[in-house]
Amino acid sequence: MDFSEKGVYCLVFENRDCIIEVGKKGTFSFSEGFHIYTGSALGSGGMKRVKRHIDLSLKRDKDPRWHVDYLHLNSSFKLAWAVCARTSSRLECELARRLGGDSAKGFGCTDCSCRSHLFYREKNPLSEVTGAFEALGLFPVLLEC
Repeated sequence: MDFSEKGVYCLVFENRDCIIEVGKKGTFSFSEGFHIYTGSALGSGGMKRVKRHIDLSLKRDKDPRWHVDYLHLNSSFKLAWAVCARTSSRLECELARRLGGDSAKGFGCTDCSCRSHLFYREKNPLSEVTGAFEALGLFPVLLEC
């Protein structure tokens, strides 16, 4: 994958039960299972944003910048996969709508009108996530973390 290209992505975390303080958003309670975060990488750095997420999960060496960073920095969360696709279209909200379901209200969506960009699943959602990309006509690339 060329990380300089623009695109859309999902981060799939596996986690234990926990409560996390997420900056000014407040406290969130997370059930054990999987959480899917949808994001876009349409800025000048492109998909380098995904590389930053992976590095932060591994090293936990930076202060949080985005809501999802609080998950990377918490020992109850483990980044399992990043699913990415090249696109110059703003599709993160459509991807979030397609995933839908149980979500953390207001998480990761301060710049749009979505209810959330973080979704809970009890069981491994990887095939559901790649299917959502394909339903949008995208070719998902899976990065195992």
